[in-house]
Amino acid sequence: MTLPPAAEIKRIVYLGTPVTAVAPLRALKEAGYEIVLVVTRPDRRRGRGARLQPSPVKVAAQDLGITISDNLQALATVDADIAVVVAYGEIIPAPFLQRMPMVNMHFSLLPRWRGAAPVERAILNGDEVTGVCLMAVAEGLDTGPLYRQVRTKIDANEDSEMLQARLSALGTKLMLEAFSAGLGSPEPQQGEATYAAKLTSVDRHIDWRQSALQIIRQIRVGGAWTTFRGQRFIIWRAKQSEPVPKRGTPNLAPGSITELTVATGDGHIEMVEVQTQGRTRQSADAWRNGVRPRADDRFW
Repeated sequence: MTLPPAAEIKRIVYLGTPVTAVAPLRALKEAGYEIVLVVTRPDRRRGRGARLQPSPVKVAAQDLGITISDNLQALATVDADIAVVVAYGEIIPAPFLQRMPMVNMHFSLLPRWRGAAPVERAILNGDEVTGVCLMAVAEGLDTGPLYRQVRTKIDANEDSEMLQARLSALGTKLMLEAFSAGLGSPEPQQGEATYAAKLTSVDRHIDWRQSALQIIRQIRVGGAWTTFRGQRFIIWRAKQSEPVPKRGTPNLAPGSITELTVATGDGHIEMVEVQTQGRTRQSADAWRNGVRPRADDRFW
């Protein structure tokens, strides 16, 4: 569908779900646009006790006093100039695309990393550059033509939460500028498409035979896990480390623990923040002092 001129964009429907979609929603409201409806994913069971929890976007919309729905059918009940989609979490079926023009904010440089986990896949792959695209929503998985994009380097110390927050801020600025000046005509995506499938538990499982650099990337993605004394053990933050004394042996097997360092396939990492199964996150120092790893302990 044809987008309205910038001066005619006043009433907006917003579709989004995770925390990265909160800043654009608030920015649109603060910029004076009327958000007539927020559509987000249904409440999910999370955390201890598996209680139903609303999405971050739903919480923000409630705070802003905006009408909320978890059903796309609600699009038929409102009159809006445009719909803005930010990490909604579901492909929008073709019939809904005919109701109003839709613009999607996607956290990659399309067509690279189409799909659900572009930030995580960029980090895991070792990409040095990423960005944000404003695109027309079309049938298919992030296949629409592009209105605008902005590029940015990925810092070697950024984890996925940090990078997502930064991309959300960059995308919000880009969107407000585009809405103010007019989006213009979109251009087809150029280049080879790659796909960012949602990460699984297998993707996050640390194989200590890998390089220290690759394991650090896994940890930066979030939720990287191994096992310690038969229980799941998450490493939330770590850094590459120089080798430590080898307890009298020339080499340590991958996964071997010495103080706060762990042997990998080609070096060592130093744990900074960790979490034992059933417990809260804590510093690696506090974990070591409480557990006192033995000489024969090892991560698997």
